[in-house]
Amino acid sequence: MQANERFYHFEEDFRDPYARDRDRVLHCSSFRRLEYKTQVFLNHEGDYFRTRLTHSLEVSQIARTLSRMLELNETLAEAIALSHDLGHTPFGHVGGDELDRQLKADGRALGFEHNFQSFRVLTKLEKRYKAFDGLNLTFATLEGVLKHSYPYKKPFLEGLDERFALNKHPSLEAMVVDHADEIAYTSHDIDDGIKYGLITFDDLLQDNLCLRVDEMVKQEGVIRDEKLYRHRFVAGLIKLLVEDFIKNSKDGAKEYRKQTPIVATLDANIKLPLGFSIKTASELKVLKKLLFKKLYKHEKIARKMYAGKQCIKGLYKAFRDDNDLLPPHQKELFNVRKEERVIADYIAAMTDRYAMKTYHEIYGLSL
Repeated sequence: MQANERFYHFEEDFRDPYARDRDRVLHCSSFRRLEYKTQVFLNHEGDYFRTRLTHSLEVSQIARTLSRMLELNETLAEAIALSHDLGHTPFGHVGGDELDRQLKADGRALGFEHNFQSFRVLTKLEKRYKAFDGLNLTFATLEGVLKHSYPYKKPFLEGLDERFALNKHPSLEAMVVDHADEIAYTSHDIDDGIKYGLITFDDLLQDNLCLRVDEMVKQEGVIRDEKLYRHRFVAGLIKLLVEDFIKNSKDGAKEYRKQTPIVATLDANIKLPLGFSIKTASELKVLKKLLFKKLYKHEKIARKMYAGKQCIKGLYKAFRDDNDLLPPHQKELFNVRKEERVIADYIAAMTDRYAMKTYHEIYGLSL
């Protein structure tokens, strides 16, 4: 196992290193705040909708299953899965995109990127030790959060390249988490969208992958008009994708582990040993395009996301215009970090409801 003294400090512990990583993430403030951060549907809109927290738990469950079946390190995959979204802003991806725009418009070309922000949460922003910042996680967990599946070259990563081999793929466990993420959000976004009438099965069953799932549900004796159909459809979609991934990845994972028995990075030019079958990968790509058009661009979603963007924009402008609007602790951080980065970190850490509450206090308006 690789480690770097800047990020990881060795200590005696009865747990294995990745179990310790998992536990530290579960107990940190950033993980708890995921309960009130948007996945797709704004958190305050209903109790049923997935949040960043429930999404992370679902990704973790799928990643553990995939890792176990592929004889990979299940606990490492779990730790990466639980950590992978810690850097997300309020209001989902649109919040991060808006914060990125604000930073760049402010002359800060480095901007905002949620992978790197998750890494910063784990190594810098969480404070649990007197002698150093961060949660003291292993190299493999940090690398998996930073890279997901692919080489990760960004202008703001100067100084990390040599230590984190940014020109290489991460571990197989990190790749498993990346695919588990895709399986989780595709299935649960369909579930939430159908539940609240933003997309219909008539829309979905124009898609080949969904037709394959529909056939599986029919074989269970469940018809489309039954209330149970939605639950069985979502479960069937997860089952189909998980089984396809395992079947298509088992030989590659086994062969790679023969050559490299420890957790390690992979050269960028090799054929990846993990993934869906060509057919399923192609059909999944088409399904995601359908969801983007019919669900993510739905006017009800678009209006709420637009309000979220205005909230992020307003908060950034207010804090830049008047630092006294920030809590004392945030202003103290100006001594060790650039002002715009302190403000971005503060906004990114907010929950949806806290961001809206703060916006309302500053501007006297309701979003």
